[in-house]
Order: sequence, then C-alpha cells, then structure tokens
Amino acid sequence: MISMTKPLHFGRWRTVSFPSTLYLCPVLDLLLTKIPQELHPEIRLGLQEALVNAAKHGNGLDPSKPVVVKFSYQKGEYSWLICDQGAGFCECECSSKAENLPPEEAENGRGLCMLYHIFDRVLWNKQGTQVKLCKQVHHHYFPRKASSAF
Repeated sequence: MISMTKPLHFGRWRTVSFPSTLYLCPVLDLLLTKIPQELHPEIRLGLQEALVNAAKHGNGLDPSKPVVVKFSYQKGEYSWLICDQGAGFCECECSSKAENLPPEEAENGRGLCMLYHIFDRVLWNKQGTQVKLCKQVHHHYFPRKASSAF
C-alpha cells in the first residue's frame, strides 16, 4: 500500500505527493484518469520512468523524501511537473535522437531518452530536481461530449 496525499487544486494544476517508493500503480492510475484510453500505454510508460527516476535516483528510495507531482490539462496539452528532493543532475544528452541512446549493454540511461520520444516537450530545472513533461492531445481522441477539465 502507498500513502498519497489527496490531490489538491491550485488554479488549473492538481498536486499529489507520495513517499519515495517503486510501488507506483495507484499514482499512475491517478495521473492517467483524464487521459484518452488510446494514449494510456505510452504515457504510462513515460510517467513511470520519470517517477522511478525521481524516487530511486533523486530521493534514493528514502521514504522520508516525497515525490511531488503537479498535473494539468489546458488547451489540448497535458502537463506533469515531477519534483524530487535529491541533489539533482545535469540534463541528459538524449534530446530526441535515437542514435544518442546508450549502448545495448548499458544498465542505465535509456529511461531519460525514452521521455524525449514519448512526450512533446521535456524541460528540466537548472538543479536537475524537476522535470516538466508535456503531451499534445488532438481532438480526435475525445468523444464529442467529453469534458476538457482535468
């Protein structure tokens, strides 16, 4: 079982936090609630990678250090801001080029590159403790009477 804060609303953003753990199913389920079903597998994979990085590499799986996720939907774009309490890191060199992936024998490094393939925008703060992930969603994913509120 994972202990999460109840999502809070701040303007168009909702916020949830949880202790650093790799048990992420309830967090991912919450973050995917308003995402069109067709996009669930891809976005779930990307969010899982970002949350694992925050909990494991950022917070060292220290349950006293929370991972905070702010998420919103506005004007056809879903956004997630994932924050950890770690020391940070220098931004990955992946950008969006497949040739920049680590070699097959590498044990780490593919996850950050994966984010650039799944999301339309990947932005890091200078300290390397926050990543903002954005995904544009086109209207054909929504039923005619779907609400656009997140």
